[in-house]
Amino acid sequence: MFVKSIMIPKFKCYTVQSDETLETALQKLEEYQIDGLPILKGEEYIGVVTRFGIYQSYFSSDKNKDEYMQGTLVTDIAKYQDRFLKGNEIFETTLLELKDFPLLAVVDENRKFLGVVTRSDVLEQFESAFGMQRKGVRIAFTSVETEGRIARLAEIAHQFHEHIISLVTFDETDKLVRRIVMKVEKKDNLQRFIQKLEGSGFRILDIHED
Repeated sequence: MFVKSIMIPKFKCYTVQSDETLETALQKLEEYQIDGLPILKGEEYIGVVTRFGIYQSYFSSDKNKDEYMQGTLVTDIAKYQDRFLKGNEIFETTLLELKDFPLLAVVDENRKFLGVVTRSDVLEQFESAFGMQRKGVRIAFTSVETEGRIARLAEIAHQFHEHIISLVTFDETDKLVRRIVMKVEKKDNLQRFIQKLEGSGFRILDIHED
């Protein structure tokens, strides 16, 4: 999945213009209960102002609150001026970028603002990948890393008419064994399905119903 598929488009975004003050930005942050606002100059992306950044810069200043908030422009404390997305990135790559920052802007080749990707959007996609919003049985197991193992897994699931809610794989450090977490709907034949997996060389690590 690409960033553009989970991007919040410009017309749905809250933004602030480059000539606006921190007081205006904080009012918007409080009103909409968000942590960051893209800063625009017209339609051009300039950076991001965050709630944390406003408080941090104020406490580092020697001015009183009203003087500082009304006399400081958002561009004075802008962050991520040169860190943005173009929309064709794979969304997984944004997770580390967003670990300590609330959002990333998406721009075109001329830095025209197109929208944002937020930390909550990315986490929601990971929740979906793990099937966290649907009830079922989560089975964790390992498989020898050989060609055709995922196809064999799909074949067994089809044989038992199992509906796979999610399937996520992880590489072990030795690169010879792959960890797999599969979530399926709970059915009466679950135990026979698990026995078939074990009989086909998949080593069960954990079974959890959620």
